[in-house]
Amino acid sequence: MHRTPPRARRLSPRSAYRLNSPRYGRRSGRLATAAAAFSLAAVLAGCGDSGGPVRTEATATKAARPAAPVRSVPAGLPGMPPVQDPKDIYAADRPGMLSPVVRGFPSRVYVPNTNSDTVSVIDPATYEVIETIPVGRQPQHVVPSWDLKTLWVNNNRGHTLTPIDPATGKAGEPVDVHDPYNLYFTPDGKYAVVMASLDRELVFRDPHTMKVVKTEPVTCAGVNHADFSADGRYFIVSCEFSGELLKVDTAKMKVVGQQTLPFEGAMPQDVKISPDGGTFYIADMMADGMWVLDGKKFSTPKLLPTGKGTHGLYVSRNSREMYISNRGEGSISVFDFKQDKLTKKWHLPGGGSPDMGGVSSDGKVLWLSGRYNAEVYAIDTTSGKELARIPVGGGPHGLAVYPQPGRYSLGHTGVFR
Repeated sequence: MHRTPPRARRLSPRSAYRLNSPRYGRRSGRLATAAAAFSLAAVLAGCGDSGGPVRTEATATKAARPAAPVRSVPAGLPGMPPVQDPKDIYAADRPGMLSPVVRGFPSRVYVPNTNSDTVSVIDPATYEVIETIPVGRQPQHVVPSWDLKTLWVNNNRGHTLTPIDPATGKAGEPVDVHDPYNLYFTPDGKYAVVMASLDRELVFRDPHTMKVVKTEPVTCAGVNHADFSADGRYFIVSCEFSGELLKVDTAKMKVVGQQTLPFEGAMPQDVKISPDGGTFYIADMMADGMWVLDGKKFSTPKLLPTGKGTHGLYVSRNSREMYISNRGEGSISVFDFKQDKLTKKWHLPGGGSPDMGGVSSDGKVLWLSGRYNAEVYAIDTTSGKELARIPVGGGPHGLAVYPQPGRYSLGHTGVFR
């Protein structure tokens, strides 16, 4: 959300954080006949030859040694596209790996302007706004549908979703949906999940008609961002206004865990899972860093400071790094997954308010909205150099770069797998 309360008292956040069954060799050799008794004795004596392989103590030990563990693909949520690489859940997001569904779509950047009730459409080749689309009241995010065919504009206070056809760039008839602050899709494509922030609800809907299937009330305030586990069986949700996290069972559509972050005045924002599926990262704009969470255990997370007003999290095309927008200081921190640490920080020249966005299809440009500056930033992902600063409407928020590589969308501004 764009509302920022007075900075709360800190509590000294801690910054540090740091199957196979054994394969046994088959017992070689054949059962001896009555005449083989002599041969067996000879083998035991170390001088016989039965005409077959001899199983000595050394070879038996070697054969009994366990093989190196092989990482298995997790059993996914039924109906979910199978995980391609258990070491990298973003393996389908490489440059050029566009789905046949989106291959003919023009490359565009769609920017929802919450104060102008419009969507600015940018041509990334020229860095110019080529169209402005009127939508409903207070559009928060532009969200690619699970099947990649539609972009949904979340008109939060207008209580509608405006569909945009990414093939033509034309908006369709709005669909009535109450309090659609943000929008996600379950990995099996079965449900849309509306983050009804002020209603304090997770609303599971038909992903095409948006008819309600189930409403899950929550006791935290400000549900807004989420990401799914590698197997799709649960997802982690941030609650901005009460500083809490939820764990939700995907199939049961039910909250199964809840915790308060250990920082007074915490305001968690974007959520992103690591490429190996083992860790969730949660940006926090008041704790000025990101929380590092073991989603499976759902234990108390550790805080990694990144910069003032930490807000958005975006994984690089090669799955090696994550770009972290620090809205309060006009910077982008770069986190290296393998090294498990921050390695770079890029400052926007002249400052700014980098918020939400996405990475270009080829991975070369990071696009971020300038929340309080009515502008959009294009940033070189190799050098951190600002490539362009583009004026748009008032209060730009969850912009979507489209199309992007990936087999399906989990929602938000474009989380693809």
